[in-house]
Amino acid sequence: MSADITRIGMATRYSEAAVFNGVVYLAGMVPECEASDIRSQTSDVLAQIEQRLKEAGSDKSRILRTQIYLTDIREIGAMNEVWDAWVVPGTAPPRATVQAALADPAWKIEVVVTAAQFAPDQA
Repeated sequence: MSADITRIGMATRYSEAAVFNGVVYLAGMVPECEASDIRSQTSDVLAQIEQRLKEAGSDKSRILRTQIYLTDIREIGAMNEVWDAWVVPGTAPPRATVQAALADPAWKIEVVVTAAQFAPDQA
């Protein structure tokens, strides 16, 4: 018997998240704020991730893997300051950080997260 796939925040082209077999797959989260600095954009994206994970029955302590795309890898230090303050101590997930061109030139960061859901008795 196959498990159902739950999609959250569906649009024509993509979903904000999909859940399958207790694993949450988030779309790439990009800044929604007007800020142009990497610290503010990172904070904005991480807040969105927290909200999407909550909607999917998970949280940032349950992240299994993270992929971070920066338009300028030289900003990794500033991004890491925000990231390090956000990650739950003792739960830092495996992570890749690369430089990439993003769809909107105003974006400095995009983050993709995969996380485990809470067990039904923990939710």
